[in-house]
Amino acid sequence: MRIKEHPILGEIEKGRLVQFSMDGKLIKGYEGEPIAAALKAAGVMVHRHTKKHSPRGVFCAIGRCTDCVMVVNGNPNIRTCVTPLEEDMIVQTQYGVSAKSE
Repeated sequence: MRIKEHPILGEIEKGRLVQFSMDGKLIKGYEGEPIAAALKAAGVMVHRHTKKHSPRGVFCAIGRCTDCVMVVNGNPNIRTCVTPLEEDMIVQTQYGVSAKSE
């Protein structure tokens, strides 16, 4: 099951099947769908850990909270629920408040 209409992004057209990595593991998803949707379809529920090591995942799914933030292509604090998936993205679990990785 995939998101067909998102309250913020609007209607999501199913793109081509692409590959991306999440913490070094190769995953497939549909180009243009929210990164969080592709992760959920692959069984990934935890996107980040707070400073106190509490796991967080998708909560609001409209870009208002920060529970789904991850490091994407070296950039921290990316809201994966509203960021479209692109081929060969590098997605990493975020720990606490991350600074830009080098």
